[in-house]
Amino acid sequence: MFLRGSDSKKEEELSGKNRFLRILAILLLLFFLNTGCAHYPINQPLKQIDRQTGYRAKFRGVPGNSEALLFYLTFSGGGTRAAALGYGVLETLKETMVMIDGKERRLLDEVDVISAVSGGSFTAGYYGLFGEGLFQDFEQKFLKKDIQGPLATRLLLDPIHWLRLASENFSRSDAAAEYYDRYVFDHGTFGDMAARKGPLILISATDIIRGTLVSFTQENFDPICSDLSRFPVARAAAASTALPAVFSPITLRNYAGQCDYHPPGIIERVMTEADVSKRQYHLINDMMIYLDPEKTRYIHLVDGGVSDNLGVRAILDRVHAQGGFWATLKRSKQEAARKIVFLVVNAETEVDDQWSRSSKPPPLGTAIESYTSIVNTRYNFETIMLLRESFGPWAEEIRKGRCGDQPILLDPGACGDIQFYLIEIKFDNIRDKDLRRHFKRFPTSFKLDPIEVDQLRAVAKKLLEESPEYQRLLKDLR
Repeated sequence: MFLRGSDSKKEEELSGKNRFLRILAILLLLFFLNTGCAHYPINQPLKQIDRQTGYRAKFRGVPGNSEALLFYLTFSGGGTRAAALGYGVLETLKETMVMIDGKERRLLDEVDVISAVSGGSFTAGYYGLFGEGLFQDFEQKFLKKDIQGPLATRLLLDPIHWLRLASENFSRSDAAAEYYDRYVFDHGTFGDMAARKGPLILISATDIIRGTLVSFTQENFDPICSDLSRFPVARAAAASTALPAVFSPITLRNYAGQCDYHPPGIIERVMTEADVSKRQYHLINDMMIYLDPEKTRYIHLVDGGVSDNLGVRAILDRVHAQGGFWATLKRSKQEAARKIVFLVVNAETEVDDQWSRSSKPPPLGTAIESYTSIVNTRYNFETIMLLRESFGPWAEEIRKGRCGDQPILLDPGACGDIQFYLIEIKFDNIRDKDLRRHFKRFPTSFKLDPIEVDQLRAVAKKLLEESPEYQRLLKDLR
């Protein structure tokens, strides 16, 4: 009896091992059938530069958009919190009717550019792809959906993804991009976005090696000879939200030198002449680095908030790289602009100060969170100050460029008629201290309670309508 029991036990162990091996074999088979060599999708090469095609700034715009009003809208980082706050602003602009050029129009239809990073890139990207569809299904597909839970399950509990992630050519961010592509953006590409008339959508990420801000437009993909039209919007959003240490970078391949790319004249002038600003030279020089594929074979992109957590720097960089605001207006054929609006949606949180009352140092998680909040808050302040201080010089540039040798007249419609508006939507503008703290304590995650989402939409509307600068704009438009 003893020996038979021992043999039976060995048979059971052997049978268990065989079952395990069969399951492992099936998993490996499914892995290779589904993923091949488990490689992230590579950005496609461009055989020949064609500046008359692709997702470019000059082809964007809403039909009937007024030439006299130039409207920039920016969405900050901050997970679903930021996406919901930006969504609430878009809802309010959709409901706001104004008289422009003698016609009644929604203010939403006057938005020319939406620049977004991190969490804000989901709202911007979805609007760029689907327009009014944003107001029909974005709540269910993203804002009020637990994105974080299912994604974590795929990464941590799905054996297929364990095997895929074991490849050095497939990362957590690649898995996240696949999830966003399937469940949020419906496999939409920048080619699909280009086919739909609408504002220019600038989704930005950070080159983790050089610290350069990279926006997903064909103008920025031309130097690396890559075709943005086939690039999924989901991968751009995944790059823009790839928080270092939590997600790995999204990688682009550099094909520079393969598409007969010649830098525009302004780039050659900046690199050879001495009478250019240091900022302009620095920005152009950063781009020129990508023209050498031996030095930069790959570009590794992480969270856009690392270099621009408000989405404002992407616009500032474009202006400075082109030599100033008047040069930017001429390049985009918007010299007739009389009112230039920057509406900045800032979903930044606040540092938890309870540890300031304790002799014990904060734990690692709290320290890291505080570090991120401090960096973002201080950098956001400097960015807003830089933008605000630029308005005066920009106005002078425009007046000199438009008036020439004529007297600079400031009457409505005259050559010197130019007004700048800076509208800030941020939790710091909530008057009630407890309510302000309530919103600033919302987590930076991809999961919020539906009630919290509705609260964010409502506070976005309230903050916009209570903004003195926004009311000044509406009064001037009337």
